[in-house]
Amino acid sequence: MTIKTGDKFPSVLLKRLGASGMEDVNTGDIMRGRKVVLFSVPGAFTPTCSAKHLPGFVNNAEAFHKKGVAEIVCLAVNDPFVMSAWSKANAADGKITMLPDGNGVLTRALGLEMDGSGHGLGQRGQRFAMVVENGAVQALHVEQPGTFEVSSAEAMLKVV
Repeated sequence: MTIKTGDKFPSVLLKRLGASGMEDVNTGDIMRGRKVVLFSVPGAFTPTCSAKHLPGFVNNAEAFHKKGVAEIVCLAVNDPFVMSAWSKANAADGKITMLPDGNGVLTRALGLEMDGSGHGLGQRGQRFAMVVENGAVQALHVEQPGTFEVSSAEAMLKVV
């Protein structure tokens, strides 16, 4: 079942690359007690994700913070090394928290997975963005396949 507005954000354990190497991160801890904007991309280094989606959030990070957003999180079904490299390649370090969902555990818990096998991508996450406040989903914008309209940074700035 797909997560919807009002639902509690799932708490799962993921791995990310930190300053001292691989570390655990609990998604419940990220979302607890504050306002977070999370956006999901089908894959790091893919065309729309790299040219539009991530740069929009990087360029608007300060505007989100001025509206009370404590953290901006980028989710992708990619491994921690790829997400770290993608962050560095896009000057996102310090602005966007990269959240690798290498096994798709969180993406499936959200009910927002997609099958990209026809494009050689395997199982991935849909393109979407959400506002989570104190662990509950306040807004959810899921793109139709092949579109990039409702999950952009500019669209999300209107709802935070």
